[in-house]
Amino acid sequence: MIVGDLLELDDLHIEVAWASPNLLDREVTGVTSTDLQDPARYLQRGELVLSGLVWWRPDEGQAAMRFANSLRIAEVAALLAGEGTHGTVPPELTEACRRHGIPLLSVPAGTSFRSVTDRVYLRLWGDLQAHAEGQAALPAAARRALTRLLHTRAPLDDLLARAVADLGLPECSLTTGSGRVLGTSAPAPAAPPSSRRATARPAPAAPVPVGPPGETPFDGLLLRPHDEPGPTAAALLHGLAELLSPLATRDRATATAQRQTGTRLIELLDSDADADADSDPGADSGADTDAEAERALALSGLPPRRPLTAVAARIDGAPAAWAAAALAEALHELPDPFVAAPDGRGGAAALTPAPEARIAEALERVLPRLEAGLTGRRRLRLGIGSTSGPHARDLRAALVQARYALRVEPPGAVGRCSRITTLDTLLRGVPAEVAADFRRRLLTPLTEHDRTNTVSLVDTLDVFLRHSGSWSRTAEALHVHVNTVHYRIKRIEELTGRSLLRLEDRLDLWAALRCAPG
Repeated sequence: MIVGDLLELDDLHIEVAWASPNLLDREVTGVTSTDLQDPARYLQRGELVLSGLVWWRPDEGQAAMRFANSLRIAEVAALLAGEGTHGTVPPELTEACRRHGIPLLSVPAGTSFRSVTDRVYLRLWGDLQAHAEGQAALPAAARRALTRLLHTRAPLDDLLARAVADLGLPECSLTTGSGRVLGTSAPAPAAPPSSRRATARPAPAAPVPVGPPGETPFDGLLLRPHDEPGPTAAALLHGLAELLSPLATRDRATATAQRQTGTRLIELLDSDADADADSDPGADSGADTDAEAERALALSGLPPRRPLTAVAARIDGAPAAWAAAALAEALHELPDPFVAAPDGRGGAAALTPAPEARIAEALERVLPRLEAGLTGRRRLRLGIGSTSGPHARDLRAALVQARYALRVEPPGAVGRCSRITTLDTLLRGVPAEVAADFRRRLLTPLTEHDRTNTVSLVDTLDVFLRHSGSWSRTAEALHVHVNTVHYRIKRIEELTGRSLLRLEDRLDLWAALRCAPG
């Protein structure tokens, strides 16, 4: 397919805003939607870029030039600009595309981006099938029937059931890289025990990749036979995987568009946090960022004016893109919409209108499956913040809470901010280096004493505080005379410089005891 083919789709009413004849001959590899002002990092060479131009504002003179330059850097095939937002394609954008050599086509307000995307992929599917005739191991009649089901967007369950019946294949499922089932010809066999160290069991049949491999362990598509296929069935499975490969391209384009939307929103919420930290107390420097974040939220696809719950993810020893993909996979377990994206801080963040309890249940259910795709010492951490908003400052606070919550529980568990209700749970989220240093600074005099004495002042302090400062109960627990407790507590106060008669000092020492030693 080439760019000029779009002009032949009369029902879409797409027209040329600017392009030279040679630019209309560019090959098209896919299509993606974006309203980021600088989307280069999310685009693939040869893609058509659909944009509603929400990012363009007449008072930003260089915005169109920056956008067109971003498309040039990504080597996209063309820009399809929607007229629904501004009524027409801005002349500044036309000039920018002309200067950067980007074919510019206009999409009228009455044509949905979904219809454009569907028609492009239908054409790409047709090109792929024409190219693949005689190469894949599928009989022509079966290929035509399955292709027809693809083109009509038949349910994947029905398509796979038809493939199994017509081709004599073992029952099979189409899944993501992490095992989320998108369609199946029949219920899969019982899942293995939900443990990273499951007991020995027969090895499952090897999955067949569908389309290009995923960029993380959690994306990409796989065709998974439920039983080991024979040689003939194996060849047919590869042919079926080739037939289904456009689904992988469309899945990647959808995920990319969703990630772009989430990235801009999360960036704005985090920049609001940075502005709060750096600005004077009486300044209103975050007001503009708040307003832009509100606009990004309105364009995110999340339901308007509804409270949202923040979720955070991090994978120890892995890039942020992995965490974002894992978080998106987990939230796909919910029926609710969401945006999820890398957060620029080594992890990922998401927002969804789903209530906290439902999110926690879904994350705990899917966590073992996601962790099964990780190797070495990589572990997935998940945290849930409060349900708040929908204003930008409320959501920023919820994101901070979610990031803290993922530190409260060990890897392989789901942290919930709502369950941080004691000093012990609060301290779990403090970075280990900070906690260990706090413990050392307060308790080193006692640990140095204990190294050269048979009596442990650290243990005495712990028992004393656990018994709420009761001399008699402490003496009973330690099996010593109450005068001995008085002597030891006095010695503790001398070494630490703290008075155990003061509540503040008791709390400081109690917190130090709760911090794990470095």
